Amino acid sequence: MNREKRRKKLRTVIGPIVFSLLISRVSGISAEAEEKGLLVFLEAEAGDPVFFQTEIPFVKFVEDRATAQVHVLITVVREEDIIHYILDFRGQGEFEGDNDRLILEAGKDVTPEEVDKGLLQKLKMGLMRYAGKTSLRHRLTIDFLDKVKPTAVVDPWNFWVFSFSANAFLNGEQTYKGGMYYGSFSANRVTPEWKIRLAASAMYQKTRFDYEDVAYESTYESQSLRGLVVRSLNDHWSVGAFFSGDTSTYHNIKMGWTPAPAIEFDLFPYSESTKKQLRFLYRLNFRNVRYRQETIFFKTRENLWQQALSVTLELRRPWGTVSTSLEGAHYLHDFSKNHVELWADISLRVFQGFNFNISGSYSRIRDQLSLARMGASLEEVLLRRRQLATTYQYYFSIGLSYRFGSVRSQVVNPRFGDGGGGISMRISM
Repeated sequence: MNREKRRKKLRTVIGPIVFSLLISRVSGISAEAEEKGLLVFLEAEAGDPVFFQTEIPFVKFVEDRATAQVHVLITVVREEDIIHYILDFRGQGEFEGDNDRLILEAGKDVTPEEVDKGLLQKLKMGLMRYAGKTSLRHRLTIDFLDKVKPTAVVDPWNFWVFSFSANAFLNGEQTYKGGMYYGSFSANRVTPEWKIRLAASAMYQKTRFDYEDVAYESTYESQSLRGLVVRSLNDHWSVGAFFSGDTSTYHNIKMGWTPAPAIEFDLFPYSESTKKQLRFLYRLNFRNVRYRQETIFFKTRENLWQQALSVTLELRRPWGTVSTSLEGAHYLHDFSKNHVELWADISLRVFQGFNFNISGSYSRIRDQLSLARMGASLEEVLLRRRQLATTYQYYFSIGLSYRFGSVRSQVVNPRFGDGGGGISMRISM
């Protein structure tokens, strides 16, 4: 009986001690997990990770993506003078399927420090949804700055961005002299509803060779005007028009004007453009052109109609990016005057910062209507100052790139691509 009493007394004393030890252990684990912070794997094309770690105390950046609770991918999309920083938040483990995306828009004149501050704000906003579901929520607060009114954006430029450049290049030696002069101007306005791009450029180049008692001189000049206006209809359709004016000694063009209405359909919603696009673009070009010299078809000026269809696929994944496009075009007065062009650009991520890049294009050409009947001189052929007859054109590039160290360098509108190609009938050098 005494023995049974001693056992009960022992259980009464040991039980609370064991329970206290267990509670202490669990509390220690919780405190350790809480002290560790939200585990985040950051994969960024821009921004300063050290700055982010310092300014976001409730986050711990890890080196192994498999151990992270959240995978953050920061990608950069450049459109003329506007840079878009896209932040994709992908939940892992207990947050699997809980994804989000935020966008930071900045001009090219914004300093790296300002970019870091903007990305920091977006990171805090995006990560708060995950931290709020952990034990960290008891130690977090959210403030509202009354002076910041997101709906009251005042832009004195009305979203217009302008750029101007002028360059002169001079070089020479005893038997050679060369000079090139180039200038350009652009004006762009991009909103979710509209995309407007205007660009003008001019170039003049002259070279002189002195060989024995003979002097060889060659000149090249060109001017161009480009325009694009696109109106968003819905998440898949857009309408707009290209416009171009150009003059070129290389292409035997004295003056050419090309308005081109166009329509585009994206199989995927435009809102997913930073991940995937499959765009079908149809253009109907009207070309009024005057030639510098009579062409091989005995023309000094003519009006031409041409239609073109292009298909463009763009994919952006954690393992890299793929862009490819196929375009076909022909003149309506003669279907045999046509061209087909295929280009592709692939960038594969071997590991963070290290990429393997392949790019190339091939064109089958049957529409060189501006070739001069008198042909080209030997100097023009050797210096590529005159377009020559050809049935194909190609290029290929392969290489490696590695980015390391401190990487520094909200409207995204992918409609009609970058708006740079397909305005003129056919230009190739």
